[in-house]
Amino acid sequence: PDGQCALERACYMRAARSKAHALKWPTFAPPQWPSFTPPLTLKAEWERLLGSAAPNNSRAFLEARIAYRLQELTYGGPDHETRRMLDLLADEVEGVSRRKNQIADPRNPVAGTRLIREWNGVEHTITVLKDGFEWQGRKYKSLSGIAREITGVRWNGYRFFGLQVRPREV
Repeated sequence: PDGQCALERACYMRAARSKAHALKWPTFAPPQWPSFTPPLTLKAEWERLLGSAAPNNSRAFLEARIAYRLQELTYGGPDHETRRMLDLLADEVEGVSRRKNQIADPRNPVAGTRLIREWNGVEHTITVLKDGFEWQGRKYKSLSGIAREITGVRWNGYRFFGLQVRPREV
C-alpha cells in the first residue's frame, strides 16, 4: 500500500523471501494512516505510545517509529542481551565508557594468552591484552595491524594468526 513507509516494506519483503524466515518472525500489520492524516494526529499518537513530545521530524519517521512501538508492545521489545549490546555499541560510537563491560570479539583468546607465528624464518610472539594486543613492546588495537607490520601487506589478523570463529551453538 501507498501509506507504508520504506522500513515496513523492507520488513515485509524480507519475510516474504523465505517461508522459514516468515515462520520464525510473526508478521505485523501496522496501522495504515491515509496520506491526508494530519501530522498533529500522528504526533498525538506518538505522545500516547511513547510518553514524550513528538519530535519535529518527517512524516515517514513518525510513522515508522509509531509502527515500531506498536510492534514492540504487541510482541515485546529486544531482550536484555540485545539492549546491553546496543548500549555498549552506542558508548563505543560516542567514545565514552559509561558501562563497565566491554564488547569482546569471540575470536579473541583469554587475556594473557601468547600467540606465536613464524614469518620468513622469524618467530613473532603477541600477547593478548584485555583491550588489545602487544607486540614488541607496542600496543595494538587489532591483530590486523600487527599482521600488516610483520608482512608489509594487509591481512585479516585472525586468519594470519590461525584463530577461527567458534561455531555457533544451535
